[in-house]
Amino acid sequence: MSKIIHFEFPAIDVNRAISFYDAAFGWKSTDYTGDAEYWICQCGPQEETGINGAIMARKGEDQPVTTVIRVDSVDDASKAVVAAGGTIVVPKFEIPGLGYKAFFKDTEGNIVGMAEFPGGDI
Repeated sequence: MSKIIHFEFPAIDVNRAISFYDAAFGWKSTDYTGDAEYWICQCGPQEETGINGAIMARKGEDQPVTTVIRVDSVDDASKAVVAAGGTIVVPKFEIPGLGYKAFFKDTEGNIVGMAEFPGGDI
C-alpha cells in the first residue's frame, strides 16, 4: 500500500472515489459514523510513518485538495492510476537529489502528486 502524509479528498461520487483509490493504491475505507458523508481511509500499516485521511462528499465546486502520495515506483503507480480510471497530468520528473514525482487527476477531478524516494525519506 502507498502511504500519504495527509489528505481530505472532496468527491462528487464518493463510492467511485473509494473504488478508485482501493484499485490504484490498495486503500481501505470505512464509513464514519457522524452526520456528514465522510469515509476514513486506512492508507497503510499503522506502524508505517505517515497519517491516514478521508474521502468526503464535495461541498463546493472549488473545494481544494493538496496531497502527495509516497510510492515505491512512480512508473508502476502511474500505470495503476491509468488502469483505475485516472489520468497522468504531469509525467514523471526528477527531484534532484531526492527522487521522482508525477501528478495525476483522479476520477473526481482532483490533482494529486505521487513521489518516489529511492534513498529513503525526504
